[in-house]
Amino acid sequence: MRFIKKENNQVKPPEAKIPRPLSTDIQENISQLQTMLQRCSDAIFRELLLGSHPPTRCLIVYFDGLVQRKMLDDNIIKSLQLEVEMTKDPQSKLEQHDLLTAVEQCIVNVAELKQGVSTYDALIQAISSGDSVILLDGYSQALVAGTRGWDARNVSTPENELVIFGPKEGFVENLRSNTALMRRRLKSSNFKIESLVLGRISKTDVVFCYIETIAPPQLVDEIRRRLQKIDIDAVLDSNYIQELIMDNKSTIFSQTEHTEKPDRAVAHMLEGRVCIAVDGSPMVLALPTSFPRYWISPEDYYIHYIPASLFRIGRFVAFLLALTLPSLYVAVISYHQEMVPTALYLTIAASRQGVPFPSFVEALLLELTFEMLREAGLRLPRAVGPAVSIVGALIIGDAAVRAGLVSTPMVVIVAFTGIASFVSPSYNAGIIVRISRFAFLFAAALLGFLGIMVLFILLLIRMVSLSSFGVPYLSPIAPLNTQEISDILVRRPWFKMYRRPYQEGMQNQVRLNTGKESKG
Repeated sequence: MRFIKKENNQVKPPEAKIPRPLSTDIQENISQLQTMLQRCSDAIFRELLLGSHPPTRCLIVYFDGLVQRKMLDDNIIKSLQLEVEMTKDPQSKLEQHDLLTAVEQCIVNVAELKQGVSTYDALIQAISSGDSVILLDGYSQALVAGTRGWDARNVSTPENELVIFGPKEGFVENLRSNTALMRRRLKSSNFKIESLVLGRISKTDVVFCYIETIAPPQLVDEIRRRLQKIDIDAVLDSNYIQELIMDNKSTIFSQTEHTEKPDRAVAHMLEGRVCIAVDGSPMVLALPTSFPRYWISPEDYYIHYIPASLFRIGRFVAFLLALTLPSLYVAVISYHQEMVPTALYLTIAASRQGVPFPSFVEALLLELTFEMLREAGLRLPRAVGPAVSIVGALIIGDAAVRAGLVSTPMVVIVAFTGIASFVSPSYNAGIIVRISRFAFLFAAALLGFLGIMVLFILLLIRMVSLSSFGVPYLSPIAPLNTQEISDILVRRPWFKMYRRPYQEGMQNQVRLNTGKESKG
């Protein structure tokens, strides 16, 4: 028998290309750029002749739709055509400069203008970001003018984090608009915004923000290191980065927190966390985080601490009900009938007469139907989505009861569970609850209360084993931190917030300076 050796089909990382430098001959630069941008109908090449003794060839390159045309016309093209001749005048102060420096410092009237682009790849990246590039004959460096100005969504109320009290502004898809929304709230030089470009093809602008005197330096260094290690072809949303920098990637438990509210992002940074924003995404990542923080609403800190604490306790109760109520019902009906009062059990038994399925199958069918209706409501157009989901739930539930497929108590249990699952302020926490609820259903069907307890213990063990950038996933509950837990289970009043939630390496822990901060 003849054996054929298989070829190694492992994917090799792309080899790094050596950037090709710009030429001093502008015609060569034009030819090279036209070759690179062929079949790019939005690429605009604007050639000018500057001066007359002798004229100097000039090229302006930009992408149509990404620049402010009025700024380009008035502040760049018009200025170049009218004022370059002054550089040839012996009486002019511009005569002492070379042409490139004169254009940069004395002629072009834009707020952001810099040298430094000396390769074709850097030039393409600049114009793809909305800048305009100015090339002069005889120079191997180009000027980059900040002319970014594309159509974008205006700052509006966030769709996923609605509040009654507090700021109503939400992040948008424009990165600089998002950083400006945070800078307005942190008027300090200690608020740092570090930028980098990720994606070999997309060249996406990414920033991570922190307060230098509060965020632990080792946390900032670790986030910077993980971001710099990312080597992917494109980054289109912040979730790309989330999956690449998580401590534990094979789990349903999210280890970063999403927010589209600038005030919430600033609140995270004031507690020593780091926020990551991606150009093109209205979602900002805050890290590190822990699971109990998913039940904290930003509105808690805009109302009095007593009702805020009651609402927070209610959210924790709703979380437990959304996670375990269907499985508890299945366990009681299937294994532990003695725990139900006799009158209630007889009512439940009467409603289940004629139902051909066990309670587990009932619950599973209704839960799957509810999840499909929920997804349909999200995907349908906004004008018809809520109506379809509500009408569908009413019609399907009533028809299922009339057909004898499910019992009335089960419809009530699943409906109450669905309402409780919407109480969480965090969509990530809602996803965890929705997935885990099915696991609890199977455990209840197999072993009753014992199965629920075993699965609950396994779930806690898994959560305890996780961390978010070194912070335990269940902190401050496990390990127990009595100082911080007072602002988790309830909302601590502002006049008691002497210190920030502590992180190892935090430089400034004092939040409220009243002379009592030493009491913690």
